[in-house]
Amino acid sequence: MTQFDLTDEQRAVQELAQRFTADAITPHAAKWDEEHHFPRGTIRQAAELGFGAIYVSEESGGIGLGRLESALIMEAMAYGCPSTSAFISIHNMAAWMIDRFGDDAVKQRYLPALVTCETIASYCLTEPSAGSDAASLRTRAVRDGEHYVVTGSKAFISGGGENDIYVVMVRTGEDGPKGISCLVIEKDMEGVSFGAQERKLGWHSQPTAQVNFDGVRVPVANRVGAEGQGFAIAMAGLDGGRLNIGACSLGGAQRALDEAVGYTRDRRQFDRAIADFQNTQFTLADMETELQAARALLYLAAAKVSEGAPDKTKFAAMAKRFATDTGSAVADRALQLHGGYGYLMDYPVERIWRDLRVHRILEGTNEIMRMITARELLKA
Repeated sequence: MTQFDLTDEQRAVQELAQRFTADAITPHAAKWDEEHHFPRGTIRQAAELGFGAIYVSEESGGIGLGRLESALIMEAMAYGCPSTSAFISIHNMAAWMIDRFGDDAVKQRYLPALVTCETIASYCLTEPSAGSDAASLRTRAVRDGEHYVVTGSKAFISGGGENDIYVVMVRTGEDGPKGISCLVIEKDMEGVSFGAQERKLGWHSQPTAQVNFDGVRVPVANRVGAEGQGFAIAMAGLDGGRLNIGACSLGGAQRALDEAVGYTRDRRQFDRAIADFQNTQFTLADMETELQAARALLYLAAAKVSEGAPDKTKFAAMAKRFATDTGSAVADRALQLHGGYGYLMDYPVERIWRDLRVHRILEGTNEIMRMITARELLKA
């Protein structure tokens, strides 16, 4: 990225994702939402463009792009459907963790099918009793020869019950972050089961369920990284995941803003277009200003994560917090500008409003993002 602008290559990536979204996502998103349809075929189409392995290395079959390019792709796809874009983001995060930290054997075993989305991966950190305090997780993996025996449960897992591969954080040692390791667990391994599909406010185009492990025997060869490295791997994955979820908020909010501009131009009250009223103009101006500010911070944070800057985690946290708060607020005002019609499923703003609300919770709540930022500020 040149200062304050995208490069020609980045614009080409952005335009490719925008064209794909206009053709393959936007026309179908409302139906996916209403019917709770998981568009696996569309996800495989995205993978044909490289979007299943955006920052997986070229050596492993990915397209080896940076985190800013990834954010551009996620933002573009979220313009059509934030839920589907966020799902693809989670798959990318899990695939990258295997590529970045796995040995050659585990990469060769799983990455070829993950790159094409022939198999799709979930990221499993959260537990019923370990949400924001992720280092207190209890899912345990006990070494037994050349296997780990895994027992426990993971909650709120995107792709739970549908996805083929689960990148799971387990406790192999002492309490706290240093006792956590990372394992790749397959859906069909004996002892893996799933809870009922969660009934959610939004994100209807993707399945979400609890994942249970009852004495699952997982080969030691499926470990990603060294024993005790799992928490660091999980947090490294979240730096990129937070950028992507922030980008999904930008894309959804941009759609909501564009819909609001179009609606207020067409809708007439008191013999005038609603857009002619100064109050409407001020609201739209604030929405645009805040959205552009959030976009600038997120792009900066993405460049820092790509470069491995010392303050990358702080900037990823700030960008995630600001972009998701802003996206949610912009969608809310867009719905308000639609009046009663905005509350109807005939218009896309209510779906966007529902989908964006959860972004302030997942990949670390926005309260945790504030804690991370303050901790970095207050370091001696």
